Amino acid sequence: MAKITELKTVSWVIENKIARITLSRPEVHNAFNDIMINELLSTYQEIAKNLDVRVAILTGKGQSFCAGADVNWMKRVKDYSYEQNLAESLNLAELLYTMYTLPQPTIARVNGAAIGGGAGLVAVNDIVIASEKATFSLSEVKLGLVPACISPYVLKRVGERGCRELFLTGTRIDGIKAKEFGLANEVTKEEELDQAVENRIKLLMTSGPQAIALCKELLQKVPGMGFEEFKKYTAEVIAKLRISDEGQEGMNAFLEKRKPKWSA
Repeated sequence: MAKITELKTVSWVIENKIARITLSRPEVHNAFNDIMINELLSTYQEIAKNLDVRVAILTGKGQSFCAGADVNWMKRVKDYSYEQNLAESLNLAELLYTMYTLPQPTIARVNGAAIGGGAGLVAVNDIVIASEKATFSLSEVKLGLVPACISPYVLKRVGERGCRELFLTGTRIDGIKAKEFGLANEVTKEEELDQAVENRIKLLMTSGPQAIALCKELLQKVPGMGFEEFKKYTAEVIAKLRISDEGQEGMNAFLEKRKPKWSA
């Protein structure tokens, strides 16, 4: 039985090469505060360094995924100086970037409400699987705020057209609508959510872990490159991968009509 790491606001476990992270403040619908941000950051930093981990899954304990910023934390933040607010915001930005750039594929298991920053924690994942009962909202404007730190990642998933509606209105949408916007990849019945997640895990486990990490790197780097730069970069990536241990194993397995070692 794998040991579960229980922190103040987050619990996580690595079992069968799968990291399962749970937001563990069900009494406040898993609303995040400075403690949760720091605990999530240290958790994902540790997972990033663990070469045995093949997939990382994030979910919420209880009926909600994440209700956004914690009310008591907001009471304190309201009276912070600009410098204090900047430090806290930079910490959140670092967490989102760490999750987004994790070498391993990531899945958000959205079991309930994902509001404000909670929707941001959804958007940084590679694959989002939501229950029919899940709800989403970028509701910051209702408080006279903006979805600033999460905006780059929501924009990447939803695009400008969708974000103009979601950011400006703060409207609440269900899982089906979230899929139409591109925020969710799949929507399932509540009782089928775990199986849908497991199905994606099985697919990911049949892919080369190094290849997946490089796919994520391509997705991050290529859009910002010019033609000359990405011609050279992409050619180098595939050339190096072909002669790597993983590339050689994958090609040999294909030619020999067998499963590669990583999926055996």
